[in-house]
Amino acid sequence: MNEDNTTLKKSYLLAVKSVKLGYSIQSSKKEFILSKQFIRSATSTGAMTREAQHAESKADFIHKMSIALKEAKETQYWLDLLKDSEIITEKEWKELHSLLIENISMLAAIVKSAKATIKK
Repeated sequence: MNEDNTTLKKSYLLAVKSVKLGYSIQSSKKEFILSKQFIRSATSTGAMTREAQHAESKADFIHKMSIALKEAKETQYWLDLLKDSEIITEKEWKELHSLLIENISMLAAIVKSAKATIKK
């Protein structure tokens, strides 16, 4: 991983923390459906971000980063649902929510910027 790339680092950190929370839910609460969806979307965010680093074109880069953004927004849905369903605590939610919002903001800015350069 490129150590200087904040987006890669933050999306990877989101994935690691999400996997840990998801497995904790599965172990302690025996809840597998929502936690599996949560883990899938959170890890996909980082995977698509990393995959975009080797995109074949600017359009491919935008496409992959757009998918990463969609996956991050889906992760937000699952995280909120886990909290509102009282599967995770407010504290657990807060620990991931701020990192997730940071990822969403970065990805949205990257997609917007990349799209702007293609239109010029």
